[in-house]
Amino acid sequence: MKFKIEAICISSQRGVQKISVGEAMLVDNYGFKGDAHAGDWHRQVSFLAAEDIEEMEKKGLTLKPGAFGENIVTRGIDWTQVTCGGKIFIGEAELEVTQIGKECHAPCAIYHSVGYCIMPERGVFARVIKGGRINAGDIGYYRF
Repeated sequence: MKFKIEAICISSQRGVQKISVGEAMLVDNYGFKGDAHAGDWHRQVSFLAAEDIEEMEKKGLTLKPGAFGENIVTRGIDWTQVTCGGKIFIGEAELEVTQIGKECHAPCAIYHSVGYCIMPERGVFARVIKGGRINAGDIGYYRF
């Protein structure tokens, strides 16, 4: 499955909306350089479809990329169709899907500012197998 990257977002702290940066460096088994969620764990990078964000906007919300804490906003892929262990390729970077959705233990800052969080249902998480610089506008591929 092919997709386009619409935005790359990072933040210096967890639980807040991320900021669109246009380009960023993925580091092997770490995540995005400069992102608070980076580290040696299974949720190094998060993906969310622009189409899912647009569904939230139809409810009257005005949202910017990173509003749900996602690192990469994509267009053209239905993330509900991927499986854990699947591979994501963006330029020279390679990632492995490690988790689909996430449990929110308490309403986070994102929930309080936006009114609802779609990451528990629609977010996809991955770890970086091979790093590389990626940019908004890049084309990525998912393989089972």
